[in-house]
Parts: sequence; structure tokens; C-alpha cells
Amino acid sequence: MSGYIAELSENVARTHVRYNNRYGIALAGDLYTAKGLDKTQKHPALVVGAPYGGVKEQGPCVYAGELARRGFVVLTFDPCYMGESGGEPRHVSSPDLFSENISAGVDFLGMQAFVDRERIGALGICGSGGFALSAAQVDTRIKAVCTASMYDMSAAARLGQTPEQIQAAKETLSKLRWVDAENGYPDWIPTFPEEPADTVPEGLNPVDDEFYRFYGVNRGHHPNARAGFTTTSTLAFLNYALLDHVAEISPRPVLLIVGDRAASRFFSEQVYERAAQPKELYVVEDAEHIDLYDRTDRIPFDKIEDFFRGALQWATK
Repeated sequence: MSGYIAELSENVARTHVRYNNRYGIALAGDLYTAKGLDKTQKHPALVVGAPYGGVKEQGPCVYAGELARRGFVVLTFDPCYMGESGGEPRHVSSPDLFSENISAGVDFLGMQAFVDRERIGALGICGSGGFALSAAQVDTRIKAVCTASMYDMSAAARLGQTPEQIQAAKETLSKLRWVDAENGYPDWIPTFPEEPADTVPEGLNPVDDEFYRFYGVNRGHHPNARAGFTTTSTLAFLNYALLDHVAEISPRPVLLIVGDRAASRFFSEQVYERAAQPKELYVVEDAEHIDLYDRTDRIPFDKIEDFFRGALQWATK
């Protein structure tokens, strides 16, 4: 394994693990613990999901390393069909499967003798923020949810499109399934290059430009995270609302962290309006969407630690 975008603290241990989700797909993960952690005791734990299209070596390693240093047991993972995880064909995306990956992480953590099953939380970055919330809507073992730069990928699939444009997309994607079936493999168009670029291409729209400034260059590039899922994966998101039941997470708490300059800020604001108490929208000053992937001078770790300590009833500090 290589390509982690953040160095591991000398006070934190990282162990590669493998486990299955409920569909029997093997997930590759990293388990982070503070060195010297007393494994005869039970500890609070967190499962951390990557940005949509990302892998465990990117944003999740930043969060996991810091939160493990602060005493949490933390699991990161590659989503199924991606990275070192199983699943064929590669690069398939599904709102149900990607939400299930969060719950599969809870399964794994709860099987560790040194993890307290009653004190497990979920933290989702970008698209995994939506998946973590979706999982928590039905998985009551998740006692608290924190999101950073949350994206609702099912809402994003329809964002800014007229009914006519959505219908046209359905027609195109439905016919593409014939092509995929005839070829024996699905169409997949990666967004980012195999090797990190020196510069960001000109002419990108502001959102694509921002993502390229993380995924496409040395800052966050990883060969297992070239973005772009199989083209027909979009159909699943057009047909599935991830967050219709977000109010049902209550009385378990939700913390939504967003940058003040993030173009995606409205996703967190919408969820905040629809969620029930206890909930909090925390705005980070002078931060865009991707700053909450890796910028430790912007990610509010003290806030995150305090949130999970309170939510998971872990007062010792």
C-alpha cells in the first residue's frame, strides 16, 4: 500500500484489514489506533467514509490519523468496486451499496473486542457524508453522524436539470445498457489522469476546476481514485433518494461541517433544515469544499472530537 496523502503520526498505528459487506463483497480497510491503546478496555470507534470517488489513502487518512491520536478507534475503507476492495466490474457505484459500506464498517468495528458497540459513530466526507446519513437513517447502531463538505449524490444527479433534460438522460443511459451488454463490460470514463498533472486544464467550470485541484494534481492524486463511475451508474441515483428519512436519525445527533466558500454548502444547509434535533451546522471560515478533505488548518478537529465525545458519552480527555 502506498500513496497516503498525509504522514502517519509516530503515536498512531495503522493496520490493514479486510471484511465483507452484507452483499459478500470484500472491503479493504485501514484500522487506526493510538499506540499503547489498552485493548483490554472497550473504546469508542468511528467509521470514516471517503469523498465520492475517493479512497482511504486520501481524505480519510487525514481524519483517521488525527482522531486516532485523540483516542478513537477509527476505520477507513475503499468503497466496494474501488481501490483495493472487491467487486466486479470495477468502478460501479450504487447509493444502496455505498451506504451499506458504512454499515459494514460498523459490523467490523463491533466485532473488535476493544470496541464498545454502544459507542460507534460515522464520519462522512463529501459524498460519504450523504451515505453516512443514509445509513444512519436505518442503522441505529450508528450513534452519531458528522459530515464534512457533505454531498447528496442522489440530489446531485438531478441538480439544475429540467424534467425534459432528465428524461433525455434516462433515454441515453438506458440505451447505453444495450451497448454495455453487447460489449460485455460497462462504459467507464475516468475524470483524472493516471499520473498527477502539473497544471489544471483551462476551461473547466468552477466545480470541476476545484475537484481537479485536489484529485488531478499532487495534492490529492491517487491512481485508485481517478473519479468517474461506470456511466450507467447514474441511473441508480436518478431512481433513489438518499436522504428522505434524515429526520428519523433523531434523537441521535448530527453535525454538518461546511466551508463558508464551498459551492456545495447548500447541500448541508438543506439537510440541516430537514433533520430533527439535536443537530448543528458548523461553518468553517475561509474554506472551500476541498479544504475539508486535507487542510488540517481548516478541518475543525477540536469540534469533531468534542461532538463525538459528547454523542458517544466519552468524557475522559
